Parts: sequence; structure tokens; C-alpha cells
Amino acid sequence: MGSATTQARTATAEALASTSGVDLDVARELFAAVGTVSGSAQLSGALSDSSVPAPARAGLVSAVFGSSYRPATVALLSSAAQQRWSTSAEFVEGIEELAVRATAVAESADIEPELFSFSRTVAANGELELALGGRLGDASAKGALVTKLLDGRVSAGTTLIVSSLVQNARGRRVRALLRRAESIVADQRTRIVATVLRGSASERRAADPSAERSQRSLRFGGHAEHRDRPDGGRRSARADRGRRHRRERVRTSR
Repeated sequence: MGSATTQARTATAEALASTSGVDLDVARELFAAVGTVSGSAQLSGALSDSSVPAPARAGLVSAVFGSSYRPATVALLSSAAQQRWSTSAEFVEGIEELAVRATAVAESADIEPELFSFSRTVAANGELELALGGRLGDASAKGALVTKLLDGRVSAGTTLIVSSLVQNARGRRVRALLRRAESIVADQRTRIVATVLRGSASERRAADPSAERSQRSLRFGGHAEHRDRPDGGRRSARADRGRRHRRERVRTSR
């Protein structure tokens, strides 16, 4: 992944954080946009061409999606298109990541363990993995199979993510898709929690920094070590350990 793409991913995640009205319909439209863009080399190339002025790329987004998609969806797609991406393929992956993040924002249920559980199910059932990941299968049939398997058993957000990914796998293995989605969801949840904590803690720090440390210690049942980040945020060592645990759990599922 190029450095331009890394910066673009960060920028699109920040755009999502500042966008209101993000619900599952917006996430669904973002996933649909992934299919539209990935299915047209001309469109994906035009939207990710850094030699084209950013306002022109945003205008193309409005021309293609503005009449049928919600304003929040168009705004997020425009933001993504205005970033610099290393390749058109990474631009498509960036929109897909944005769709997964939007689902995590919109869905109140805990998506991460549901994705992990379904990934284990797929790993244990070769026929299911073939049905969902086979290149010869019909995309809509794969989506219908996911809906049949998951409807009523997991959250609507999890069903949306899995169904959308298997219908537009672009040559990737199902378990790899699910692991990536799980990682994105975990990161998005961390961003949400960190934003809330920073906002609520700023007033306490101004009033009494030592009182804030005491309150955090009580909340987490012990000492909570925090590290300052270059962007002015703070990161909990406990949260770091949680992320490492998730990575270890993913490795055991391979």
C-alpha cells in the first residue's frame, strides 16, 4: 500500500467521523458504489486520477451518484474521490473500507464478534466457503445465501457487510475478506470510543488533571496507562492490549 493511500484512508475515516446522518442505508449505498466503481475501469481510473483536479473528481461523483444516492453518501464518496490514491484498485478498496466503517457507525450491535464467528463457520465448512467464494457462482445467489444463513441470527449490519463482500470479492478469499472487515470494524469502534473519551475528558483535564487519572483508574479497575499521540489524541495501553488480543485471535482462526 502506497503512502498516498495511507493518507487517503485516514482522510476518509475523518470525513466519516464529521458526517451526520450515517445509517445502514448510507452504508448500503456505499457498498453499491463499490460495485459500480469496481465494475468500470474507466470510472475508477477517472475518480482516482490525481492529475485531474479534485473538484472535477468530486463533480464526477455528483454526476454519477447524485441523483440516486443520499446527500451523506455522495459527500463521503466525494471526499474519498478528492484524496490522492496510489492506484485505482486501492481507491476501490478505500471505498469498501469506508462502507464497512459506515456500517460500524450505524449499527449499534457488536459486529466484530459476529464477523469472527461467521469466519470460523466458513473455515470449518469447505462447501460453504466454496459456495461463497467460488468464482463461477452468481453474485446475487451468494448474497441470498448469506442472508438465508444470517438473517435473524446476527445484526443487520453484519449481514450487510458479509453479503456485500461476497458479492464483490474481486478474486479475494472469503476468510480474508471477513478478517479484513473485522479489523476495520475494530479500528472504527476504537476511533468512536477515543473520540467520545477525548471530548468528555477535556473539561475534566482543564479542571483537575489528577482527578481525571483517578477516575480512569477506577473505571478500568486499576492503573490505566495512556500515551500521547502526535495528533493530540491519547491512546490507552489497555486498548492496545485489546487490539493485540484480537490480532492473536484472528491468527488462530487461519
